[in-house]
Amino acid sequence: MDAEARAVRLPADGGAVDGDLVVPAVVRGAVVFAHGSGSSRHSSRNQYVAAGLHRAGFATLLMDLLTPHEEQVDLITRQWRFDISLLSARLVAAVDHLGTMEETARFPIATFGASTGAAAAVRAAAARPQQIHAVISRGGRPDLAGDDLSRVRAPTLLLVGGEDHVVIELNEQAAAQLAADHELRIVPRATHLFEEPGALDEVITASVEWLERWMPQ
Repeated sequence: MDAEARAVRLPADGGAVDGDLVVPAVVRGAVVFAHGSGSSRHSSRNQYVAAGLHRAGFATLLMDLLTPHEEQVDLITRQWRFDISLLSARLVAAVDHLGTMEETARFPIATFGASTGAAAAVRAAAARPQQIHAVISRGGRPDLAGDDLSRVRAPTLLLVGGEDHVVIELNEQAAAQLAADHELRIVPRATHLFEEPGALDEVITASVEWLERWMPQ
């Protein structure tokens, strides 16, 4: 049975952003999730992946990277969902916050991004090379991280659905810019949202393998 989620609130310009923190009884590290454009910490797909990570002994923090007001405006204007600088700054603040909390301060940290959240996960890793030990992207747009791709030192796993042809190409371009250890792994028959039966289970398996390989003990 999964540990109970605890609400976390972080101050942000113009308000605060909310998150759900789950810390299993035995913890090997913490994973901070950055959701994609138009989604939230309540994303059923990210929650499903997070539950799989809990079972493997990883704490998770699912964050809303926009304030409630920003989310309402963004639903109409879409002005912030592609603001990678803003999203990555919020993600860095979440990573820093975990380092100040007694229950999570000792944990090695990884970032996990979906869609545009993958670019934020990459930029956060570039900004916090000592704290962030691994990066995982699911159906992501790491290419939007730009020059920060070459600055990342954390081993980076790029997971893309086999039927998501445009995103495969964009991930190939991003992988070519990564100087860190990295792998582009294609999930057969999966589309962009990994809605096919078993697709997210493959994401969980690959993610756990990556974390076990690269996260310090």
